Amino acid sequence: MCVLFIAVEQHPDYPLIICANRDEFHQRLTKKMHWWTEQNILAGQDLQAGGTWLGLSRDGYFSALTNFRRPDSFDATKRSRGDLVIQALKNDIKQTQQDLLINAHKYNDFNLVFGPLNDLQAFDSVNQQFVKLDKGFHSVCNGALDDVWPKMALGLQVLETAITNRNVDIETLLSVLTNQTTAEPSTLPNTGVSAILETLLSSIFITSPEYGTRSSAIILQSTTGELCVYEYTYDKTGTIHTQDNFNFSPTVK
Repeated sequence: MCVLFIAVEQHPDYPLIICANRDEFHQRLTKKMHWWTEQNILAGQDLQAGGTWLGLSRDGYFSALTNFRRPDSFDATKRSRGDLVIQALKNDIKQTQQDLLINAHKYNDFNLVFGPLNDLQAFDSVNQQFVKLDKGFHSVCNGALDDVWPKMALGLQVLETAITNRNVDIETLLSVLTNQTTAEPSTLPNTGVSAILETLLSSIFITSPEYGTRSSAIILQSTTGELCVYEYTYDKTGTIHTQDNFNFSPTVK
């Protein structure tokens, strides 16, 4: 997962709106979003390591992970971060908090958004920091939780405009996630990669032959609690490959 945009209690009909993109190498085999029978969760699946990047549970829990971009500290021997999302969907907030504080060092750097849909929070493994996602607009990307990169600022601005106008149709929300505007060089973060790569990664939607946006997810929770989940997957050219939607009413733990 590369970037998440989250609106908490900003629309009268949808108290929670989540828009997210997953960026990954095209060669990494992936299964699109589906119900995992044994775990009883709705998520895509990384077929290389077995985990996932974003998911929901039948009982109203959400979790999503973004990699923290620090190439100099990457250790290929560490555990797959996709396992963290599955664990957070199975456990309550307190258990997840405890597990993260104890075990975060076993994984390469990450941000994890997790918890029941009405009480989400985020964890930054580099700074060992928890942040509650209170009423308002939030974004999580590949840096510290208090960072605001150009793509984050742009996505929040567009999402806020759409919601303020009460326009939450799926096409409008998808347009937030498919924006390919790149940032000005002077505004780019310094994460340890080349300027060319940093520019490529600065757009919300990324297209390149080897690496790019593989899928988008849009989650709407209505005032009645019903969830509408939409997923779009893309080919190497950035063209929509599959479209799926799921509707269910979770039973909160």
